[in-house]
Amino acid sequence: MADLVAQPMSAERTPPGPKPIVDGKRRLPAHVGVYVFVAVPLLAVLAAVPFAWGWGLGWVDVILAAFFYTVTCLGVTVGFHRYFTHGAFKSRRGLRIALAVVGSMAVQGPILHWVADHRRHHAFSDKEGDPHSPWLFGTSPAAVARGFWHAHLGWVLDRDLTNQQRFIPDLLADRDIRLVHRLFGPLTAVTMILPALLGGLLTWSLWGAVTAFFWAGLVRIALLHHVTWSVNSICHMIGDRPFTTRDKSANFWPLAILSMGESWHNLHHADPTCARHGVRPGQIDISARLIWVFEKLGLVHDVRWPTPTRLARLARVEQTPGA
Repeated sequence: MADLVAQPMSAERTPPGPKPIVDGKRRLPAHVGVYVFVAVPLLAVLAAVPFAWGWGLGWVDVILAAFFYTVTCLGVTVGFHRYFTHGAFKSRRGLRIALAVVGSMAVQGPILHWVADHRRHHAFSDKEGDPHSPWLFGTSPAAVARGFWHAHLGWVLDRDLTNQQRFIPDLLADRDIRLVHRLFGPLTAVTMILPALLGGLLTWSLWGAVTAFFWAGLVRIALLHHVTWSVNSICHMIGDRPFTTRDKSANFWPLAILSMGESWHNLHHADPTCARHGVRPGQIDISARLIWVFEKLGLVHDVRWPTPTRLARLARVEQTPGA
């Protein structure tokens, strides 16, 4: 019992309180770092086509890129999102720290910033105060274009910091999570260097290290960035909405595999603490399957699985005239 720790508090249980939504601005060196880690991987993607045309890409690169993409993406979807943000299940200390570390290696920002932003998003979804709604500027074509840019990437470049005392007091009280937060820089170095090291060892060549760094490091991070940001932007603009929500969240099936089930976004906003987002036949949700495996192995417990009764009620409300 010694390794039991306080569990995450969901966005729905975050007390509104009198505290402001924003608490200061990102320091200039950190803000420059944001630009670097947005721009450099994106430039790598733009260079990928000529780089791969007949040379510079091998099976080792493909396998390493797929492996690191899958692991770090699940660190975000299962760890940062469903666990730390929404408390969709409970975990012991070892897995809790592992999820925080692997999620940090996705290079989407330190864990305390990430979770605070996302709880704020749910508290004000598609309303004033939402850090990345595409509907903040209106519904005209120009406003929608501006909103898409803001939801997809513009908000990342904003220096305002979400008030952590208001949105994540539970994580601020967790010594392990505060340490992982402070280690974001070294973990970013690890997620870039480790693929290169493995590529060099597996091919026994310097060139193998270079190409692995490019594909399993830079390109992998850029792809994961834009898949995640697409859930913020596209999944609040287009798609089907079978469940009732207070916002414009929607399901966008083309992203289901790459997002590990996060693009089944409508049910998530209808029932944010639910451990499974893809609840209908054919809706593949890899993140939920991993949580299921963890549960079978005894690594997590008190999983908030969807129930037929609850799903029926959420869907039925949408079908009620005048609802």
